[in-house]
Amino acid sequence: MAFVALIRAGFGMDWCRTLHAAWLIMRATQLWAPIPGNDPGGARACMRRFYALVRLSCGEPASPAEAARLEVDWWRVHREAGRAAGPRGAGDELVESLTRLYSYLYGEPADDVRPAAMHRARAMDLSDEWVDEGCRPDSPLLAREHAALVRGYAALLAAVHH
Repeated sequence: MAFVALIRAGFGMDWCRTLHAAWLIMRATQLWAPIPGNDPGGARACMRRFYALVRLSCGEPASPAEAARLEVDWWRVHREAGRAAGPRGAGDELVESLTRLYSYLYGEPADDVRPAAMHRARAMDLSDEWVDEGCRPDSPLLAREHAALVRGYAALLAAVHH
């Protein structure tokens, strides 16, 4: 339910649109999730519809299709990084993919939103590490992930509110 409330507060949608938007995101992640056999096109289609709802409420993004393409692209990059051999780390490709999304969505220069992307990628690395270690609820990784997310959102807020 917190996810639904976050969408409502974040986008100022009425309850009907909020529930529809939450369903679209959930459906997109369901279509993306299976390994192998996921449906990137279906995930993009759901996210395009989600961003179309966002545009109805907020006037942006100009192209829901482009926003959806950029959104699902970072999902792809994150998945590929997670399946690669070797230690995890907020890779440059993931940071750049998130930077492109943030720059497009918020209409800010890439250099201004890159710090937010770096913190977000670091939070993903910590979350992945937590999963790899068995999802212990007392793991110190959770506090580090939370801190990285807070830093990421603070950096994004600073970038978009000059």
